Amino acid sequence: MSSIIKGTKEYRQVNIAFFAAGFVTFITLYDMQPLLPVFSREFGVPAALASLPLSLATCTLAVALLFVGALSETLGRKEVMIASLFLTSALALATALTHTFAGLLSIRFFQGIAMAGLPAVAMAYLSEEIAPESLSAAMGLYIGGNAMGGMTGRIFTATVAQYYSWRTALALIGVSCLLLSLYFAKALPGSVNFRRRAFAPRALLRSILEPLTDPGLRFLYGVSFVIMGSFVTLYNYITFRLLAAPFSLSHSVVGWIFLVYLLGSLTSSEVGRLVERVGRGRGLMLLLMTMVVGALVTLSSVLGVIVVGVAIFTCGFFGAHSIASSWVGARARTARAQAASLYLFAYYFGSSVSGTAGGFFWSWRQWPGVVLLILALLMVGLFFYRRLAGFSEDEKIAAGAVCRVESIHGAGRA
Repeated sequence: MSSIIKGTKEYRQVNIAFFAAGFVTFITLYDMQPLLPVFSREFGVPAALASLPLSLATCTLAVALLFVGALSETLGRKEVMIASLFLTSALALATALTHTFAGLLSIRFFQGIAMAGLPAVAMAYLSEEIAPESLSAAMGLYIGGNAMGGMTGRIFTATVAQYYSWRTALALIGVSCLLLSLYFAKALPGSVNFRRRAFAPRALLRSILEPLTDPGLRFLYGVSFVIMGSFVTLYNYITFRLLAAPFSLSHSVVGWIFLVYLLGSLTSSEVGRLVERVGRGRGLMLLLMTMVVGALVTLSSVLGVIVVGVAIFTCGFFGAHSIASSWVGARARTARAQAASLYLFAYYFGSSVSGTAGGFFWSWRQWPGVVLLILALLMVGLFFYRRLAGFSEDEKIAAGAVCRVESIHGAGRA
């Protein structure tokens, strides 16, 4: 079997293609986040319902992630990814054309399913086709596209919506994504080392359930749920807060707060050193406490202090996510792909549940209510940390090495 090595034309094609593909998936997933106050106002719905265009997509994405990878074993890696990107892009265009809230939710329901095809299959394709010594750089560029897409979607949509309309912003994203999808389909080399397999539902179900028999993995899935749930809740409703009095900022200005993602990415790259010094368990505890501090700082009435609080919270999230995701990979002895899929399921499901629940807390007590929900989630996370403590003091140096690799992934999945 031949593998693609660094420095070749094929390697460059794969890298650029996957950067584009990651960009498409995550710009379309998160382009809704800064628009939630706009939906609340235009469609006359409360904050909790206004969050559904994002929460519904992350929910269906979470469920689909459990199955699409297995489907690619039968249909083919490249074929599933191309279908995913084109459907995602076409549905992005459709969101710009809808004029009812129910119609928007229907499109986002199916768009979440369509999006799952790339993250569920991309790493399998890269692992099969790229030479082992060249894999880390290729994976890093793919995850870089994820991170860039997520950040761009939030900033671009908020800025264009300020000067034109949210439909114009989503239409431009849809057209751009279709063009990038065409590039991906043309540039990505076909699978050489992949071998099709018959779809086996019973084997798939067994592989999904097997990681759940490990209590350590169950606690890690709980951590995944609460950290992503609290993270999305903060970003969903900080927009509502900053658009309202006394700040009364514009959408375009509020959108630029997502630049603190860059700080989060830098933090995730340093997590390996923290793990080497204190171990996974204590490192996770310190980063969860960092998120608690950041959330409390956002209670300030001073805009600059609020931004600092968001930055602290974001750094804590990226670090905690990097440790938890790498810990899953290190702890799973069998069915590692499904163990990782279950982590992502909990991750996006937490986003869906808490991202919507935060709307009720916003309606109840405005920002202090949202912070109360976030703190409650993080307290649950600290409980999971205590249960995980017994698993954390093994092989600190090796854990740090694994975490530095996995932190690249952590930076992109948000």
